[in-house]
Amino acid sequence: MLRTTDLTPDATLLKSFMVMAEELNFRRAAERLVIDQSALSRRIKKLEDLLDYKLLERTTRDVTLTAAGQELCKGLTPLLADYANSVESARRIAQGKAGQVRVAYMAFAATELVPQIVARYQQQYPDIDLELRSLRTQGQKIALANDEVDLGFMIGPFDNSDYHCLQLTDERLYAVTPRDHSLLHKQTLSPRDLKDQKLILGDMEEWGEYRWKLEDIFNQHGMRLSPALEATNPLALIGLVAAGLGITIYPESLLDYLGNRVEARPVVHPDFRSKTVLVWKRANRSRAVLNFVETSRHLQVRG
Repeated sequence: MLRTTDLTPDATLLKSFMVMAEELNFRRAAERLVIDQSALSRRIKKLEDLLDYKLLERTTRDVTLTAAGQELCKGLTPLLADYANSVESARRIAQGKAGQVRVAYMAFAATELVPQIVARYQQQYPDIDLELRSLRTQGQKIALANDEVDLGFMIGPFDNSDYHCLQLTDERLYAVTPRDHSLLHKQTLSPRDLKDQKLILGDMEEWGEYRWKLEDIFNQHGMRLSPALEATNPLALIGLVAAGLGITIYPESLLDYLGNRVEARPVVHPDFRSKTVLVWKRANRSRAVLNFVETSRHLQVRG
């Protein structure tokens, strides 16, 4: 039984006809297709048999298109162009040179790390549609699980067998104080220096993951994390510190944005550190995503 697909010319036959229609010379057309003339002749004959009409008129001196051949050529030109464009677009996506990458980031990564990585990535892959979203760490985990983002810069560590995790920074934590604070008599601080200090911290709604991290650190040293005041955004936080209402604990990456109304001292202890990690699903094998990971890997910072 003859199927409809048996009567449908494949792309090889159509491409051979189009090259022949342009050259109107079997030798030149065969050279372009990198086949011999007899193979090209068989392709044209097979196509004519499938279509059940002649495409070429052959004489000992000339090759010309029939009226049907001219009409087929006119119709195929935009179709094959679209086909070629589709093949090339798919190739660029497969190579990670086109497509979309959705990246989420939290505040600590926004100042230097993410801008540096994004600038390098866009320089290398200018045709990628890069979408950036500011999300706290917990929100990123939900967005990754729901496939709403491809990658997330979040507070680490992160340990889940369904995800890859690349540590990008491991930085000291600093005590940020008013300019006349007694802690400034020391160049470095130990955890015990923070005991009984009035703490001003970001609120749980916006700073929850960082607060939990600090609470774990303080608990390990027998101290209770009990803020005297809370603020939502960094500017308000630093304003309260500058007014002499207490001190706060900041990661090193944010120190350049403190202004001149406060001072900072590092808390020198292995526990008093903050890690930033890049997380993505193991199942996400997009070349564009993996290229973003490699760009990030080359810009890793070690504290």
